Amino acid sequence: MPYFESPVDGTRLHFVDYGPASGQVIVFVNSSYFGTEMWEYQMLPLAEAGFRCVGFDRRGHGRSDDVWGGFDLDSLADDVDGLLRHLDLRQVTLVGHSLGTAEVVRCLTRHGAARVARVALVAGMAPGPARSADHPAGVDPALVEAGNAEFRRDRAAFFADGARAFFALDLPGNELSEAYVQSMVDRCHGATARAGAALGDLVVTLNVAPEIAKLDLPVLVVHGTHDASAPIELTGRRAAELAPDSTFKVYENAGHGLFATHREQLTADLREFAEGR
Repeated sequence: MPYFESPVDGTRLHFVDYGPASGQVIVFVNSSYFGTEMWEYQMLPLAEAGFRCVGFDRRGHGRSDDVWGGFDLDSLADDVDGLLRHLDLRQVTLVGHSLGTAEVVRCLTRHGAARVARVALVAGMAPGPARSADHPAGVDPALVEAGNAEFRRDRAAFFADGARAFFALDLPGNELSEAYVQSMVDRCHGATARAGAALGDLVVTLNVAPEIAKLDLPVLVVHGTHDASAPIELTGRRAAELAPDSTFKVYENAGHGLFATHREQLTADLREFAEGR
């Protein structure tokens, strides 16, 4: 299996590289808990259409090394940049989901956009959902911390009990098989307890609003109206308003897991965006 070493500390990180080497490059950065398998409904059809689709398992996730450190946002962003450099990728469309959107933004503001042509923030946690000095309407950080405490107490129940809201399964148009939903719950356990807890702690103080405002490249923001994990008014809409050159696409009835429930729509939008249309 292909691996590269983190520029932060040498952690071995597993990556996948699908499609023709000469294709336009799309790099996918995952949500918390998931590995690259979360993007199967985007990576496979886009690779078949001629794009080069690259993704990696975050440290402590999937087939990457189980480590204690490196879960601060700077280190996570350095891992993303390490992948771009390892494969010498250019003119990249960089796609992040959930917390992965913050890693994408920090990667750009920390390392520059010489390798990146455009960015897609899908169901993003960025700029940050919690209340802060420049975001008084945000969620009380104590509520985020309470959710983190529930995760530590029983993460199996945390994943299982949250699946319906994650995919907004009670809303029309979000039909998924029980088998698929269960498989994704099981996939969450591919992240170590340490990795999951550390990323949860990161969300409490997450604030990349000033960084989004400095992005000097096209930004596609995709968000669902019923995202329970990252409420649209606190995250997606703010990101679209902050980014100087943004396109905002709202998916009706979609939850956080729109990569599955709205798979064809998301894949088509990413293809159009990557092609510069």
